[in-house]
Amino acid sequence: MADTGVLELLRLIEKADDGVDSVDAASRLGVDHQVVVGAVKSLQSLGDIISAEQRSSKHWELTEEGSEIAKQGSYEARVFSAVPLEGLAQSDLMKLPFGKIGFSKAMSNRWIKVDKAQEGGPRVYRSVRIIVVDQVREKLLLLQKGSGSQLEDKDKNELKKRKLLSEVTVKSYWIGKGNSFSTTITKQETELTPEMIASGSWKEKKFKPYNFEAMGVAPDCGHLHPLMKVRTQFRQIFLEMGFTEMPTNNFIESSFWNFDSLFQPQQHPARDQHDTFFLSDPALSHEFPQDYLERVKRVHSEGGYGSQGYMYDWKIEEAQKNILRTHTTAVSARMLYKLAQQEKFTPVKYFSIDRVFRNETLDATHLAEFHQIEGVVADYGLTLGDLMGILHQFFTKLGITKLRFKPAYNPYTEPSMEVFSYHEGLKKWVEVGNSGVFRPEMLLPMGLPEDVSVIAWGLSLERPTMIKYGINNIRELVGHKVNLQMVYDGPICRLDS
Repeated sequence: MADTGVLELLRLIEKADDGVDSVDAASRLGVDHQVVVGAVKSLQSLGDIISAEQRSSKHWELTEEGSEIAKQGSYEARVFSAVPLEGLAQSDLMKLPFGKIGFSKAMSNRWIKVDKAQEGGPRVYRSVRIIVVDQVREKLLLLQKGSGSQLEDKDKNELKKRKLLSEVTVKSYWIGKGNSFSTTITKQETELTPEMIASGSWKEKKFKPYNFEAMGVAPDCGHLHPLMKVRTQFRQIFLEMGFTEMPTNNFIESSFWNFDSLFQPQQHPARDQHDTFFLSDPALSHEFPQDYLERVKRVHSEGGYGSQGYMYDWKIEEAQKNILRTHTTAVSARMLYKLAQQEKFTPVKYFSIDRVFRNETLDATHLAEFHQIEGVVADYGLTLGDLMGILHQFFTKLGITKLRFKPAYNPYTEPSMEVFSYHEGLKKWVEVGNSGVFRPEMLLPMGLPEDVSVIAWGLSLERPTMIKYGINNIRELVGHKVNLQMVYDGPICRLDS
């Protein structure tokens, strides 16, 4: 509403003793009601010029279909008019736009009848000579003229059921004079400028009062991806349990540390190009602890430490191949070898959370890269019972208390177990991780004492994140299809402990 329109509204308020309704004001000024609402809010921002009390009222309005019937008559009346004295074939009547609805209503009113014995199909005839009054149209005309109070509620509800009428809630303002009412508007200043101070003009200016309770502009800032939020929670759990984080900053790994050091044979399917990404440049690694490499070669090809090995021709060329690491257990192998080189063994608890890479077929639950969470404990005399106990402690901190363990096979752990949890939502047991005790064929070539056992377990980061944030497709969590607004709006992660 322009300034002239605001002034007209103020003059209207000035003439009204008790005030004026905004709907009535819009009608008098010949403008849309929303324009008057905008003017009211504009005047409210200038101080106590007007008082405005919000009210709501309900009234009935004709729908588009109802307006047409008010103009042309009800469907049943039009059907009656379309039937001549000699009758009309029912099939021809049904071809009319209003035929189907009007036919059933006219039959209910007993204005027409059907003779099914006629040759050529059923025929429709008039049952009465004339229609005294089209009640539906008359009721709609009353409502259109604003005389809806003359109708009973059951009549209105019947018209509403036929979608000819709708009940509309109108929110309006009762506008009156404020304590500082005036028909002239003085623009309030929002800033005290250096020019006002220098000229002294600020003394004559009227300033808009500050709203100290108004929300400030949110500062621009970064937002953690949901994966990073869940990762932070997992990391905190490991730290609370006394674990030390392993350095996982080498995505590129040699096949020796990724496979051979873990007692995984060189002909294992996981080492094929179908499952692993091999590097072309640099294609090979050359620096290895030679004495350790020889012991690994021997245990693979000849056996040792109570094992017969795999009895095959182990090749250094396979071990040298560079790959994108397929699991963070390669980092665990490096850390355990480093631990074995100490003069005196000391028990340790390690963990890592970082990216790994697999040549997977992409679908709703698999990507070519994902995050692996891994925990490792090395100490004297650890058993499968210790592994189960620490798994219960770990998953309890995640809010998972119902656990089951199932025997499994891994090349570098024996015994091995899959970890299952009961999912309350799905009402079934689902796999949540894998675990096991590292084999002597992996640990003893490193130089660790014979009575030292190493227990380990791992799980993905993406699956619990998807469950936590209600994401069904992993491609909506990671990759080019990620909705950045989801990252912005995502709540902080709280794992029930």
